[in-house]
Amino acid sequence: MVWHEDAACRDKDPELFFPVGTTEPAIAQIRAAKAVCATCTVQDPCLHWSLRGGLDAGVWGGLDENERRSLKRRTARAQARENDRENDCENREIVGAGAGPDRRRARTDGLAS
Repeated sequence: MVWHEDAACRDKDPELFFPVGTTEPAIAQIRAAKAVCATCTVQDPCLHWSLRGGLDAGVWGGLDENERRSLKRRTARAQARENDRENDCENREIVGAGAGPDRRRARTDGLAS
């Protein structure tokens, strides 16, 4: 975890990045934490580390808890769509290959020699 040595937050009070509640003071604290993140040169590795590690609380990589949850949902939906597209293509290839006995025999005959 070398990236954290270059993090803009390394000398800040950790409490800044873990606001409690959803009232205006917590919202202001989130804004202040994100302002630190905005100056950070390792914002992307920080975000990826938090996502891989399942860190749900706090501000990581410039995103708060709700934003990271939303990012995870969007990523999961995009992955599901990609998987669906791949499955559709595979199914079309199987259907396009034909299912009749003559085609199956022709394909297997060529493999046997």
